[in-house]
Amino acid sequence: MGRGFVNDPVAVIGAGPYGLSTAAHLRARGLPVRVFGEPMVSWREQMPAGMLLKSTPVASTIDAPQPGHTLLDYCHAVGGKRYQSDWDIIPVETFAEYGLWFQERLVPELERTRVVAVDRRGGRFELKLDSGEQFTARAVVVASGLSGLAHLPAEFAAAVPDGPSAAGPVSHSSHHQDLGRFAGREVVVVGAGQSALESAVLLAEAGAASVRVVARGRAAVAFGAPPDRQPRLRPESPFGRAWSLYALSYHAVGFRRLPAPAREYLVRAVLGPKGAWWLRGRFAGRVQVTQGVRITRVTVEDGGRPVLTLRGGSGRVGELAADHVLAATGYRMNLAALGFLGPELRAALVTGAGGPRLDTGYGSSVPGLYFTGLAAAASFGPVMRFVCGTEYASPRLAKAVATAHG
Repeated sequence: MGRGFVNDPVAVIGAGPYGLSTAAHLRARGLPVRVFGEPMVSWREQMPAGMLLKSTPVASTIDAPQPGHTLLDYCHAVGGKRYQSDWDIIPVETFAEYGLWFQERLVPELERTRVVAVDRRGGRFELKLDSGEQFTARAVVVASGLSGLAHLPAEFAAAVPDGPSAAGPVSHSSHHQDLGRFAGREVVVVGAGQSALESAVLLAEAGAASVRVVARGRAAVAFGAPPDRQPRLRPESPFGRAWSLYALSYHAVGFRRLPAPAREYLVRAVLGPKGAWWLRGRFAGRVQVTQGVRITRVTVEDGGRPVLTLRGGSGRVGELAADHVLAATGYRMNLAALGFLGPELRAALVTGAGGPRLDTGYGSSVPGLYFTGLAAAASFGPVMRFVCGTEYASPRLAKAVATAHG
């Protein structure tokens, strides 16, 4: 097993934007790299057809170590529509195709196989693939994206003890590519963010008999301002004009110095529930809204219809039934979901604010084990939830790996 420490590669687990960007930066530094996973799988298989990106073109480029690989470069290369203005809205299918184009050019050796086990012995990592191959690596980068991290609120547990599913009474928004299956049915969408509001619109446009959004707690259905209504006297960021967004986008290392409770709150609250400006017109008049309520219980009737028990601010209790409930309730970092990491590795990881505690080079408390993307948000802030975070993360992580393991 293995090929000797000198030839041991850096293993990158995941082939979404963060995995591909990290691998490209590692290769540019001359490090041997093996990259595992299906390219852009979340974007190709876990989002409904017809969905559009909330992020602007400038915030939708996967960072590369050399010029010529931006979203606009892709548009020029394939002769398609050029996405470059803040008014341009990017279809998810276009972004997924851009990611595949990026991978073919910068990470051509991608291995479409799954890492099933990672352990650490004698200063090196031992990895096992679902093909049966075993090998050693000098370092491991976990860039597994949203895989296994779909979040379902605790009050749903009794109704779906085996977990949500596309065919069951309750599903998660990540379960669907084709929302046409709900034509003629009553659907309740739980959530108030872009995923919830756009899923609701797509359901209505696909012929659902009725669609209702339930926004929990203090969340309310709201939409962002169009580009020409952004504040003029504040600095630009990939997410809009605001001092806080500028700091979180370009000075993410400072986020690490905040107390853990503040970091955990900011990761969830900043850029929190709000629909894109261009969705407002499609939403109005097509989707019903219930907001300012808590879901205290979810049950399933004998006929398979889910029922939500709601409590309003005045203490009033009511019930809401539907043919299906779609939970667009986001994703949460959960180390237990990273089942490929051996139990000893997971036990050795120091955590805080809902994720592994990372140093300035994205290294964890386990020497040689690095995390990027959503897993790094607890240390570097909410920018790690978005594609544009690759510009901050990938060069720093690659430099740290090259310095420690080159």
